[in-house]
Amino acid sequence: MTVARIEVDLDLCQGHGVCEMEASEFFRAHRDHVELLRTDVDDATRDDVDRAVSYCPTQALRLIED
Repeated sequence: MTVARIEVDLDLCQGHGVCEMEASEFFRAHRDHVELLRTDVDDATRDDVDRAVSYCPTQALRLIED
């Protein structure tokens, strides 16, 4: 069951790749931006995505509660 979804602000994202290290099934970092591979977060993946959002150095990620 989906509990949240991810949004990325590409104006803020610089492609550091911290999100990919925390939740590689959701993010793929490129030289200057991140690509979202999935947007729907379920209970099983919530902790990984929470860490990715928290550790983003530019605060470009947001988790929207459904």
